[in-house]
Amino acid sequence: MEPLIAEDPAHIGHYRLIARLGAGGMGLVYLGRSDVGRTVAVKVVQAEYAAQPDFRKRFAHEVAAARRVGGAWTAAVLDSDTEARVPWVATQYVPGPSLHDVVARDFGPLPEASVHSLADGLAHALTDIHAAGLIHRDLKPSNVLVTVDGPRVIDFGIARALETLAEGPLTRTGAVIGSPGFMSPEQVRGLKLTPASDVFCLGSVLAYAATGRSPFGTIDSGLHALMFRVAEEAPDLDGVPKSLLGLIQACLHKDPSGRPTPQDIAARTGEQAARPWLPGLVLEQLGRSAGQLLDFAPPRPATPEPAPARTPTVLESPPSAPAPVPGPDSPTSPAPSPGLHPQPGPASPDAQQAYAPPPRAPFAHQAPTQAGAQPPTRKAPGSSTRPRLRMVVLAVVLIVLGIVASVLSQGR
Repeated sequence: MEPLIAEDPAHIGHYRLIARLGAGGMGLVYLGRSDVGRTVAVKVVQAEYAAQPDFRKRFAHEVAAARRVGGAWTAAVLDSDTEARVPWVATQYVPGPSLHDVVARDFGPLPEASVHSLADGLAHALTDIHAAGLIHRDLKPSNVLVTVDGPRVIDFGIARALETLAEGPLTRTGAVIGSPGFMSPEQVRGLKLTPASDVFCLGSVLAYAATGRSPFGTIDSGLHALMFRVAEEAPDLDGVPKSLLGLIQACLHKDPSGRPTPQDIAARTGEQAARPWLPGLVLEQLGRSAGQLLDFAPPRPATPEPAPARTPTVLESPPSAPAPVPGPDSPTSPAPSPGLHPQPGPASPDAQQAYAPPPRAPFAHQAPTQAGAQPPTRKAPGSSTRPRLRMVVLAVVLIVLGIVASVLSQGR
């Protein structure tokens, strides 16, 4: 499981999404929970396919058919919305790793008895799928989930919707329907598929489970070389137990008519299926995974911290409310707003002499702009509090003296 990212939706239908389970060629798969707490797998179709009317029609048909499968060996379809802007389908969540992860990452090739049980379970799954009128078309180790009760097949029927598109990007030259290394010769040649195609894929899956490798190699040698080996060359079955060799060879017959049916496979493997069917180390891992799922909770989004209080700069408008009048013992009191200086009320001359209002704060155009410029400083206590009155008195005295001087000069 991987955490959701910002682009992922929080809900799809009635399901709250809590994690990512994986991604495929058709869309994304999410882990979701219903309103009553049931865990589901929600597969969402990619927008480019959702925009094609032919795909939507076929997708709706396949989902309706897949609802009828729902056997003991597949993941049952629980809900869907094929008419949504982005179609989706919700299936039963199977709590187990894929066969690919068990073999390639965690454990290695399975014991002979486990492969017999795997063949029996997959044969029953294909029987249910084919009985519903579907062909899986993409049976591979990553589409087989390993559980305590047996294997479970997922993603059945969806590949058929992609294949039946008449035109579009999926049918362009070089497009491949299926997974290289686990395809049938009919898929490689672009022929019409039958249920026998799934049987060929089953043989490849069994060979992988028994040996840890694909019977036709990997894509490292090139896609076309791999597809040629699938269509024309004999599989590499070195290391397959003798009790399984004949069954796997029959499944990998190049001619579809020469392959056994899923019912034939179940009849040959049912008596040899082991209970429990998995090694102890794998069962221990399944137990730990189930416990982690029960305890899993989606991470909560971080609560944003409150924004710190902003301090006004000299370029911002000053506050509109007047500040309290500072007292004579508070030389560091904040300056009042420009243009709203409080006027002192009636008081004694001594009190008036002691009161010295602070200077106005500079506006934007009064801010110092030259290097070394100093802001205005506060006058020291004891300086004149009425500079304008003194200037007026001095001007009146000068005018009177001027008039007197003029009269005296005329009298002479």
